Amino acid sequence: MTQTVTVRVPAKVNVQLAVGGARPDGFHDLANVFLAVGLYDEVTVTPADELRITCAGPDAAEVPLDRTNLAARAAIELGRRHGIDPAVHIHIAKDIPVAGGMAGGSADGAGALVACDALWGTDASRDELLGICADLGSDVPFSLVGGAALGVGRGEQLRALEVGGTFHWVFAMASRGLSTPAVFREFDRMNEGLRVPEPVASQELLDALAKGDAGALARAVSNDLQPAALSLFPELADTLAAGRTAGALAALVSGSGPTTAFLAADAESAVAVAEALRASGTCRSVRATESPAPGATVL
Repeated sequence: MTQTVTVRVPAKVNVQLAVGGARPDGFHDLANVFLAVGLYDEVTVTPADELRITCAGPDAAEVPLDRTNLAARAAIELGRRHGIDPAVHIHIAKDIPVAGGMAGGSADGAGALVACDALWGTDASRDELLGICADLGSDVPFSLVGGAALGVGRGEQLRALEVGGTFHWVFAMASRGLSTPAVFREFDRMNEGLRVPEPVASQELLDALAKGDAGALARAVSNDLQPAALSLFPELADTLAAGRTAGALAALVSGSGPTTAFLAADAESAVAVAEALRASGTCRSVRATESPAPGATVL
């Protein structure tokens, strides 16, 4: 049996997040176009006397180290299905923003699942792994597969999408986090009494991805949760404005926020946008990277 397994898992940006009205189960139907980006967490699992989690990296103090952590839940569920005691040490090397709308917790869940599968030799099928991911959370399946995908249902039912080129992104990390459930509650409050249309993927956006056309993608990006995120965190508007002024083709809140995402025309433009955002005083830190990126990968 392998004694240590490390899995690298990417962050995501939602280039489209169309949100339907609240369902009776409290979830919302989504048309969620995911794009994996080159910011990664690394999840390492090692046999131990009992299940425990450690974490290092930016904002590691905000990561729960108990069994509510998606990485722990992934190990427990895979072990339950295969009759294995999940006695492992899970170490998370964080580089994806915490509570930033970039699926960092979901990435850790997917990473731990793939790592434990390799460590224990369970040889779980792709469908089994994706099923566990879907049970863990709406964003977890995409963290497993990476690339680009359309997520429907509550986002967990995925269809892979073609990407015809490399897209250049800049991400601005905010001074504090935002709770995804709180953003959805604010979305519901802001839409109370209104007819919320059924979420549908934008064909214009899917075509732009397939062609690798940054200008067309910039015209098509959208996020139905952005007004709710701005309502809870109004200062994000200043960050978005700073990025647009610096030449970003598009500026939007990433998922439920509060990380803001800026699409640049090319690598040189991304550097200029990143420098301007750092100088703007509107955000805590800035990262430039590319997409698409691979899903959970054993190193």
